[in-house]
Amino acid sequence: MHWADYTAQRLIERGGEQVSASGITPSGEFHIGHLREILSAEMIHRACLDAGIQSKYIFIVDSMDPLRRVYEFLSPEYKRYIGHPLAFIPAPGPDGKPGDGKQTYAEHFLAPFLKALSEIGVLPEVVMNHETYESGRFAEYIDLAISKREEIRGIVQDISGRELADDWFPYNPMGSDGSLDGVTVTGYENPFVLWVDSHGIEGKSDIRKAEGKMPWRIDWAARWAIHGITCEPAGKDHGAAGGSYDTGIPICRVLGGDPPDKIVYEWIQLKGMGPMSSSTGLTVGPMEALSLVPPEILRYVIARSKINRHIEFDTGSALFRTADEYERLVSSPAQEESGMTKRQLVAAQTQSGAIRMSQVESGSDPRESIGGVSFRHLSMLAQIKSSDEDVWSSLNRSGHIQGEPGKSLVVRLARMRTWIEGPHFPEDAKIEIKMALSDESRDNLDDESKQFLSALSTLLSECEWSDEGINESIANACESSGIPRRKGYSSIYWALIGRSHGPKASSLLFEMDRGGVLSLLRNA
Repeated sequence: MHWADYTAQRLIERGGEQVSASGITPSGEFHIGHLREILSAEMIHRACLDAGIQSKYIFIVDSMDPLRRVYEFLSPEYKRYIGHPLAFIPAPGPDGKPGDGKQTYAEHFLAPFLKALSEIGVLPEVVMNHETYESGRFAEYIDLAISKREEIRGIVQDISGRELADDWFPYNPMGSDGSLDGVTVTGYENPFVLWVDSHGIEGKSDIRKAEGKMPWRIDWAARWAIHGITCEPAGKDHGAAGGSYDTGIPICRVLGGDPPDKIVYEWIQLKGMGPMSSSTGLTVGPMEALSLVPPEILRYVIARSKINRHIEFDTGSALFRTADEYERLVSSPAQEESGMTKRQLVAAQTQSGAIRMSQVESGSDPRESIGGVSFRHLSMLAQIKSSDEDVWSSLNRSGHIQGEPGKSLVVRLARMRTWIEGPHFPEDAKIEIKMALSDESRDNLDDESKQFLSALSTLLSECEWSDEGINESIANACESSGIPRRKGYSSIYWALIGRSHGPKASSLLFEMDRGGVLSLLRNA
């Protein structure tokens, strides 16, 4: 079965309501690599609901995490905010300088990401971690962690192999300037942690308020207990042996919680460029990806891959193949399972699950996501038709749609035009109808090809001008001239678009004026 359904079946054994979770630190712009964690958790949540299990999905924003450094997109003025929680510093303006404080740094980077999530059908319960601290829900776990400090220290050191400092403390208070850096704990009198900061100023932080936070490994374990999280996929950095997942599980038990089972996902890589990274600038943002790719296809990229296999995200030629695969599976009639081998049955059920998990709206008919028009065909029309109205007229004439296009098809065409006009569109997919035969085309058309084009032009002058009629004429011209079909199609492409391959030939010809086609073929 699909990996999300398999995980849901395992979660049934836990009993009770299931809580899938994912989290993110809003320190800068997000990339689609982050979507793997989020969609993995959301798809498991959907699989639970499909299996009749009570479930919810929460998205935890690490808004209490401090600003680590002055990133390239920030003004040097942000140096004074290093160490300050992202929820308590101002958002950057267009010039990278700190804004007026009406919007926080965390909110600034979170808002567009949540918009992107809604477009791919992810509507989680958003939890701002600083608000959980402010509400006092962390307080009992902070107190417990402090009282069991040596036990937790032992867990971290034994499992991770890291040596913790003698003054290590499971809570980082904020100093007099609002920074979490350079603050030394001097004592604890519940509910106050006493400290002295780097300026020599003494103070105390109330653990019932957002006046400090626990270190990452302890914070993660505590939130599992606070929110009753039963499922949280994590990247292989956290899931590596001795990583924060391995330490988090026993720490969560020390804090009285029931930790989730360990689920580790592989990263998404940009084709030929390795894993995406916000710090190196090697990214494709989710909004950028959604401006190119239909949301169902973006979901399918993640749904079709086993969770422990890396994904190579390619916004070029491979995108056509991915769309072809999706459309073929959506359009194929349901197979009769009774005659299948075990291997065929597993493949069919896995593919069915991937298509189900790819829909923006859970339970919707996957065929509606295609809108009757394939990705490749829409790509061709978007290139050879100057206006959207010409595209709709063509689709009506060819019978792909009847009347006005649906909303999803309008959005798909807009995305397609963005892709075509941007840097990611593959060179070998670009279509430009040639007004005259180039020298290269002429060199690639031998006598056999010319004889075929002559025969084809005669047949096309008399046939019904439809996809079927043109396709039949091409087949007959190949047969009458004795040319292999592959070479016949290549000859058509050389004559029309100046290269050896292109979109479906009959569809391309149908979209052109018959007189113009005949003129090009005869000249060739």
